[in-house]
Amino acid sequence: MDFVPELSSVTESAAPATTAAAPARRELPDAPLLAAARGEKPVHPPVWFMRQAGRSLPEYRKLREGVAMLDACFDPEMLAEITLQPVRRHGVDAAILFSDIVVPLKAAGLDIDIVPGTGPVVAEPVRDAKAVKALPLLEPEQVARVAEGVGLLVERLGDTPLIGFAGAPFTLASYLIEGGPSRNHEHTKALMHAEPELWHELAGRLADIALTFLRAQLDAGADAIQLFDSWAGALSERDYLEFVQPHSAKVLAGVAGYGVPRIHFGVGTGELLVAMRDAGADVVGVDWRVPLDEAVRRLGGKAVVQGNLDPALLYAGWPVLEAEVRRIVDEGRAAEGHIFNLGHGVLPSVEPEVLTRVVELVHSL
Repeated sequence: MDFVPELSSVTESAAPATTAAAPARRELPDAPLLAAARGEKPVHPPVWFMRQAGRSLPEYRKLREGVAMLDACFDPEMLAEITLQPVRRHGVDAAILFSDIVVPLKAAGLDIDIVPGTGPVVAEPVRDAKAVKALPLLEPEQVARVAEGVGLLVERLGDTPLIGFAGAPFTLASYLIEGGPSRNHEHTKALMHAEPELWHELAGRLADIALTFLRAQLDAGADAIQLFDSWAGALSERDYLEFVQPHSAKVLAGVAGYGVPRIHFGVGTGELLVAMRDAGADVVGVDWRVPLDEAVRRLGGKAVVQGNLDPALLYAGWPVLEAEVRRIVDEGRAAEGHIFNLGHGVLPSVEPEVLTRVVELVHSL
């Protein structure tokens, strides 16, 4: 299978940041996830899992055999099938588009790859003004194959909502500046503080890329979106508010006109929950470090939250796991709406049957 996204030349004009007009959308009035996101009380607590479409499923591994990750992300039939697999197996209340944070960067023409065991690796890190100015923007036609996959999913999912997603500007910038995954984000923070004007130029361009990618998914029929700021927890609240929030807010405001739930999630962001909500989130993702009732308190007593089972506890045996699920559902009742999820992604070696059993338990509560 060949990876052949059409790459256009570098353009100097930014993607428009104005709110898009809402296209006609399928109506899913009885979907528990959408009801919870609106702050309503659905027939049962909705549940889906980050990274549910992928590594833990044997059918996924069989389908992906011999196919590079990014190739799969640009093949409409394959990405649709992978996205559907956990819905069929687990009975979750939402599908999450099979993709990767760096897909829009790859589509725009950057030399970036996903290295097994490492993660995204950038051939030439972006660390100076010349590199920032050379950063290509994303045109909708460059992710047309992803949009085609979204269209297939909307036809095949029935009453199950589809969540589209993109990486937030800070997390995208961190990969580009560091050249790959980083524990300390030292180059990113150094550039942010030493050259703030350059930082904002870079983050602004990445906000446009993320916004174009989300709009392509929404125009194709996605029912909700999640903006992943995976590494924002490395920042202080002061730095987040100054350097990050304006750019994430631009992305979230740019899809507001679609009228779909906007979920905002990061890892280790317990001190940033209010700031991330204020960036424009309808639903605040909470990792496992902060209890949901405490997260609601920090958010002023009124919030829709998502989370927050520690993924490691999927290995702890059913008595422990059952108690944790019950505790989290109970704590989630403090919120106006609660979408059950993990506090981060499904780990590759998790037994799929465990996830199915968690879904059944959550639905029973």
